[in-house]
Amino acid sequence: MFKFENVEDLRKLEKEAAFPDRLHEKTIYKSLRRVATNFPSRPAISFQITSKPGSKSETYTWSELHEIVVKAANAFRKVGIKKDDVIAFVLPNCSETAITFLAGAITGIVNPINALLEPKQISHILRETNAKAIVTLSPMLKTEVAQNVHKALETAPNVKTVFEVDLVRYLTPPKSWIASLLRPKVTINHNARVVNFMDAISSENNTLDFEDHNDDAVCAYFHTGGTTGMPKVAQHKASGMLFNGWSSATLLFSEKDCLICPLPLFHVYAAYPIFMTCLLSGAHMVLPTPQGYRGDGVFPNFWKLVEHWGVTFMVTVPTAITQLLQVKVDANIDTLRFALCGSSPLSTAQFKQFQEQTGLKILEGYGMTEATCMISVNPPDGDRRVGSVGIPYPYTEVKILNCDKNGKILKNCKVGEVGEICVSNPGVISGKTYTDPDRNKGLFVNKKFMRTGDLGRFDKDGYLWITGRSKDLIIRGGHNIDPSIIEETISSHPSVAMVGAIGQPDAEKGELPCAYVQLNDGENSTPIELISFCENKITEMAALPKYIEIIEEMPLTAVGKIFKPDLRKKAITRVFDEALSKASIKAQVNSVVEHPKEGLKAHIVTEDNPENISKVLSPYTVGWELMK
Repeated sequence: MFKFENVEDLRKLEKEAAFPDRLHEKTIYKSLRRVATNFPSRPAISFQITSKPGSKSETYTWSELHEIVVKAANAFRKVGIKKDDVIAFVLPNCSETAITFLAGAITGIVNPINALLEPKQISHILRETNAKAIVTLSPMLKTEVAQNVHKALETAPNVKTVFEVDLVRYLTPPKSWIASLLRPKVTINHNARVVNFMDAISSENNTLDFEDHNDDAVCAYFHTGGTTGMPKVAQHKASGMLFNGWSSATLLFSEKDCLICPLPLFHVYAAYPIFMTCLLSGAHMVLPTPQGYRGDGVFPNFWKLVEHWGVTFMVTVPTAITQLLQVKVDANIDTLRFALCGSSPLSTAQFKQFQEQTGLKILEGYGMTEATCMISVNPPDGDRRVGSVGIPYPYTEVKILNCDKNGKILKNCKVGEVGEICVSNPGVISGKTYTDPDRNKGLFVNKKFMRTGDLGRFDKDGYLWITGRSKDLIIRGGHNIDPSIIEETISSHPSVAMVGAIGQPDAEKGELPCAYVQLNDGENSTPIELISFCENKITEMAALPKYIEIIEEMPLTAVGKIFKPDLRKKAITRVFDEALSKASIKAQVNSVVEHPKEGLKAHIVTEDNPENISKVLSPYTVGWELMK
């Protein structure tokens, strides 16, 4: 395994060969065939539907995975999925999800969709990508995935075939009997043909019935966002997907490793740094429960699962670490070498506490959907700098720039200066990141470097530090406030589990800093106490939060990142309602929705004169309109 200690190590690696020459195989199928040939009897993927260690599970070796993926690819081709056609999936984690991901990328373009989305978002993505087929769940208790997908298909007539995955097959009696007996009824008001996934692929050949891609084809569409408003769809080429696998296989893993993946395979963080790494290295991926970290009992059983599977590497996010810090390490986890932490910065306090509690090395990294995931990581054999996202990956060029809205460079930032992080690597498709051409306007600098929208800086040793999102900056009367200052401070309070800092609307200053806080179990700190705590630690007076609210549960994305649009909605609703009440106007916010062009907008219900409402709300920068 390559020894990775510093920037110089990666530069030497780059000089040895160009990236295209690094790949033994250039396509997803040939890479699968190669790993199946090299490690036929080694475990490839394992899935267990419940979190209890030792409960019923299913494991495919690499040769078995190769065979069933080829069968699925042939079945997809049989229903009309050609090289440039899209097959979507809306699935939680299970064996079929991994099979579909590879088979879809081999046959045409695979389009993973967040299984937590509402029907209108699912339908939008299906129409945006012009998907011809979809793989989803059969109706099952405790989930509405099937209902949501069939509802979405009512307005996505382009989908002609639905492959249903039946999770009941993973259950044992009497649970399997009960689940079958109490299976929910689903109303179908679309014309797509519905077939059982396993039945459809069982009779297919175990050799590929069609020609493999012979070029660097687009093999995947991943949407970004979508929990509010309509998502953007990014496209990924085979080279970018394999780049992620090759990089981690070179820097971190071998076929002897076991990677536990409690994150959803419809997210790039699981699909590429984990699954593609296994494909390129021959390592073993374990999927614990369909919901991963969200699954019943996963956190209480997590360390026992690590021991049971002999896990050497875990992937996590700061919000999961918060939960794991409240779980005693009650198993032998000596096999664990690293934890890769991403999605958002980890606080210094959490970093130190987690390492002390587990004895585990944390490697903080950075990636994004638009770059086919990984951009940087802390060196496993070198200095791991707390709060930094490490050193850019091999064949990855990162610049810190200040640009105008059209991508024109206004300033090249020096070492230590904060600017926008702009990236070029094999995962970035220059000028064609999104399927919608309009979304690519102003996205690139010099037709090469993709603007991430993240703010950051380099230190003198080449480590990258993320300081925030350009859109997350709190702009108080022209004063830019980094929310991480507030979040880092409040998260250091011993009672606090999670913090999300945002700018709440203000009639005079535009925005004022506020924070929403989730406490650790059993704690009862008050907002007044936390504001006082901040006053003693935040030296930038403008950054002192003017409002703190304790909430029972922090809104999170599917990958465990704090979902700030929900916090902004809460703040807009509160501020507008207070302003209207103070003016004795009979009106209130019914909802806050994301307008495609105008951003968040408040919908007002009222019996009062609209002109009176306008007098109160017009000073705010957030838009509003009356409910019809």
